[in-house]
Amino acid sequence: MHAADLLASRARLTPKREALYEIATEKRYTYAELNARANRAANFLRERCGVQKGDRVSIYAHNGIAYVDLLYGLAKIGAIFAPLNWRLTANELTYIVNDCEPRVVIVGPDFMPTFDEMRGQTHFLRDNGFVLTSEEYENELACVSDAEPVRPPLSDDDPLCILYTSGTTGRPKGAVIPHRQVLWNCINTTISWGLRETDISPILTPLFHSGGLFAFLMPMLYVGGRIVLARTFDAEASLRAIVEEKCTVILGVPTLYQMWLNTPYLAHADFGQVRFFINGGAAIPLPLWQAWTQATHSVLRRGYGLTEVGVNCFAMTDEESLHKIESVGKPIFHSAMRLVDPQTGKDVAVGETGELWIRGPHVCAGYWRNPQATAEAITDGWFHTGDGARMDEDGFFYIVGRFKDMIKSGGENIYAAEVEAVFRDHPAVQDAALIGAPDEKWGEVGLMVVVSKPGQSATEDELLKFCDGRLARYKLPKRVIFADALPYSPYGKVEKARLREQYLERG
Repeated sequence: MHAADLLASRARLTPKREALYEIATEKRYTYAELNARANRAANFLRERCGVQKGDRVSIYAHNGIAYVDLLYGLAKIGAIFAPLNWRLTANELTYIVNDCEPRVVIVGPDFMPTFDEMRGQTHFLRDNGFVLTSEEYENELACVSDAEPVRPPLSDDDPLCILYTSGTTGRPKGAVIPHRQVLWNCINTTISWGLRETDISPILTPLFHSGGLFAFLMPMLYVGGRIVLARTFDAEASLRAIVEEKCTVILGVPTLYQMWLNTPYLAHADFGQVRFFINGGAAIPLPLWQAWTQATHSVLRRGYGLTEVGVNCFAMTDEESLHKIESVGKPIFHSAMRLVDPQTGKDVAVGETGELWIRGPHVCAGYWRNPQATAEAITDGWFHTGDGARMDEDGFFYIVGRFKDMIKSGGENIYAAEVEAVFRDHPAVQDAALIGAPDEKWGEVGLMVVVSKPGQSATEDELLKFCDGRLARYKLPKRVIFADALPYSPYGKVEKARLREQYLERG
């Protein structure tokens, strides 16, 4: 099974139904019009640029209709979509572009200066590739046929996307997303989350990211719903769009929910049409969850996913989201999950923490041109997420934190994310990051770096007293340091290597 027919099939079933509203241009597209654009993109790239099955095509631009064109159009001709993260530096992007070697790059006007900076260091683009501005791309589409392109032979394991992910160290890795993963993410999300053809969802996160592409965009177009596409995020404008376009299911990340709470328009927003909000990207602090649900009287579910295994891995009902507040839910329909002790390779008992392993048709094919990383991540079809999790007696899963982000203190495992989440629950804490400091007695103890909210403060003693009773005594940090800010990677993750260098190596 492959994803090349997804948009064409939906356009055949509901051609005149509105599929997408692009806020920036105020243009509305039916399913027939979306499919025609995808066909034009496929025909242009193959006929004018020579793109063949297996070739990569990139876009370096803010959210726009071109992302949808390329995602579905490249699927039809067996080529591979490799969007570029515009938050990265020219040096970081140069590495990615040289790694995936796109035959074509479409560049938005805001990013041409950075692209020009990289151009001389990207050998294959200089020798063999095509670079088009967004305007040139639109002009070219108008000159080609909108007929369905001739399909090459396709299998479910043929790659459709390469999405680059990064931890806190090392080079980014290109996760290879095959056709089957995209298709089964649509199936799993529709079945497990109960999506309907009457649903409307905004896309507020960047489309170079798996959350923007796969959390709701493709599943919503699969089921026949409607997408409201924002070019970039603006707190008030996005809330107005949610209300005015009558959106029913909304994906946000903790930063978005906090910004929405701080927006005066929230007091006037009517969310009567919303079925549920869902949080992704990172764990949402309990005070923020409580503040949002109390302010809006809405359902806010917690989600979990990874680029490599799909962004929608668990599901829960509205009622369960109220009673299992800290859980991400139960595994999606077509998926198998294990919690494994990394040292013994055996499953842990209910209530105990193990590494989350996931298997199913929604697991990626590995990493682009990186067989070693692929072999380390996937064993007999099981993807090792690197995340610690536990399951309660009712089958609900709780994400504890990264196994690699773990402190070993006196023989006990302390997961940084668990401790950080409790610190973030304090009303004066904006963010917190735990690192391990060497200790003669315990081997390693916790050192917490805290950023306070503007205009608020708390002492080390106050924070530790707040955590006492919420965390086992051995999990409490032995020292709390206050900082003006934490160092973040372009992927939004705290760079703990830099914290260790600053607070441990430099003293």
